[in-house]
Amino acid sequence: MALMVGVGLFCAAPLSLPTTPFQFELKFGASLRTVSHELSAQGLLWEPWSLNWAARLLGRQSHIMAGSYQLNQPVTALELLNKLTSNDSTQGEVRLIDGLTFAQIRSTLNAEPDIQHLTQGLSDREVLQRLGLTNASAEGLLLPQSYFFSKNDTDLNILKRAQASLNRHLDQLWKNRAYGLPYASPFEALTMASIIEKETARPEERSLIAAVFVNRLRSGMRLQTDPTVIYGMGSRYQGAIHKRDLLTDTPYNTYTRAGLPPGPIAMPNLAAIEAALHPAQSSALYFVAKGDGSHQFSETLDEHNRAVVKYQLQRH
Repeated sequence: MALMVGVGLFCAAPLSLPTTPFQFELKFGASLRTVSHELSAQGLLWEPWSLNWAARLLGRQSHIMAGSYQLNQPVTALELLNKLTSNDSTQGEVRLIDGLTFAQIRSTLNAEPDIQHLTQGLSDREVLQRLGLTNASAEGLLLPQSYFFSKNDTDLNILKRAQASLNRHLDQLWKNRAYGLPYASPFEALTMASIIEKETARPEERSLIAAVFVNRLRSGMRLQTDPTVIYGMGSRYQGAIHKRDLLTDTPYNTYTRAGLPPGPIAMPNLAAIEAALHPAQSSALYFVAKGDGSHQFSETLDEHNRAVVKYQLQRH
């Protein structure tokens, strides 16, 4: 009897929302125990065990539905449990792809018919203000992944979630970074990660690409990476890069300027950020594309020049 009274009190007590609206996602295969701990960590539940305990008592522990959820007002634990077990999740999904620029992300969201487009017609700076950010650019400040949304959701809410998700992961990865990296802040690490993202699509090469650029920063060499030049060219880039482009100075031209560019050049995934913060143990200072998507890494300029002849000049 006392047990049932406890359940009744638990289920009747309203839960305060950490934010309004409060949005959260349940991944496929997640257990109720995992969900309870996540919601407790996010501030919705006072502690993690009560929801799990009540669900088991009511026989609903195996009925939770994956998806994205939104709470617009405080709910009781019983109402929350009903929501999680009745497939009352949001219906839409949009994917922000690794390596996209902020302009491409905005185009992706603008093409989604089932959300409200509150940012259409706004400049990037105005969007940043709506996100509560003071950065000069929104480039790279969102985490690329799939986001579920309700059909009354807005593009601004999706951007806020993507930005909050990036911050959460970046903060944790920064705390666990390798010792002695030449970055003054997580933002500089994010900038490096965006370059790695654009330089290679091969998972096994990310940490080696990171090592080359970290070695160059430590030795005072310029990064000399084409993706930053292309980004700095803006609309002038028409699919090809020429010698004059390498010599034309912009804030993002790493052939004419030392150090990292002023900010990210694209949206890096978590693997690229991990590589930036944990570069491989390598003395390589150069790399050249082989033509098959992979790269040849070299420690000396002579080795690099031979690799350029082998993989670039002879092939052409």
